Amino acid sequence: MEELYLGIETSCDDTSCAVYASERGVVIHRTAAQLDHGKYGGVVPEIASRSHMRTLFPLYETVMEDSGVPLSSLAGIGVTNGPGLTGSLLVGLSFAKALAYGSGVPLAGIHHIEGHILANALEGPLELPALVLVVSGGHTQLVAMERIGRYEVIGSTRDDAAGEAFDKIGKLLALPFPGGPSIEQAARGGNAAAYDFPRGLRRSGGCDFSFSGLKTAVRLKVESFDELTPQIVADVAASAQEAIVDSLIEKSLFAAQETRARRLYLAGGVAANSRLREALEERLAASGVKVSWPRPEYCTDNAAMIACAASHHIKAGRVDGLDLNSFARGNLSSWAA
Repeated sequence: MEELYLGIETSCDDTSCAVYASERGVVIHRTAAQLDHGKYGGVVPEIASRSHMRTLFPLYETVMEDSGVPLSSLAGIGVTNGPGLTGSLLVGLSFAKALAYGSGVPLAGIHHIEGHILANALEGPLELPALVLVVSGGHTQLVAMERIGRYEVIGSTRDDAAGEAFDKIGKLLALPFPGGPSIEQAARGGNAAAYDFPRGLRRSGGCDFSFSGLKTAVRLKVESFDELTPQIVADVAASAQEAIVDSLIEKSLFAAQETRARRLYLAGGVAANSRLREALEERLAASGVKVSWPRPEYCTDNAAMIACAASHHIKAGRVDGLDLNSFARGNLSSWAA
């Protein structure tokens, strides 16, 4: 019999609810994006949490009504309980607990990064073992995945995440927030070889990343111009994007060689970047590594990935109680036996 799971995601600024079916995948998925942050140049935690409080309940009602699934018939509820913004996380977690308490439906707290990883399983089974490149505003990691629930982080950023670098460089270039999509668009008219920006930890002999030096180099370059003409903006955007993409690919290649991986999955918001996808597929294919990624709407924060992850937790008997807490920071860890 098909099992249905509700997912709730409020780790940052987007409010999302989804219903996922174990046999046919995503039944319904809705996300309400917050649009106020652009004028501040980034996410304001207090604004984000207050927006979740206004948005979550009506969004949930819409999703449940459109899906035609009564709460009592669900096999489980999954909710992101970290890492993320504490206020935002608590809104989603409190709501999920109330639903679980009132209905008796099992509850599972999901690590945000595991959700992103399992976005790759929304439209078909994963080929495991595999390597996962997680790239988002808050995280840049390489994860060796033996099977669902068994993870080993083999590389992380030592400073800024790739998505954070995109956002900060976008701000330096006076591009709209978020920086990733804006830089990708501006880069289409630029020369990626115009400026030789650094690739952090290129010769470190490991799988860790660093993007702080790139961010500083871009700032110094931007400050050297009397005026930021459209062509300068395009060239800086293209060159900075290429430096980020090169760093991600070089470390992924190194990790694939070290782990002998033959499959790599992309995960996280930066996975929607078309230049990264194109270059990663081209360069890893030459080494015999197949690359794939979720649809763009499942790369960014979404509840469908949380519902999918919850289905695996609950089927394995990993259920949380009403004492489940949130956490702002926390490493991805294995839970499967």
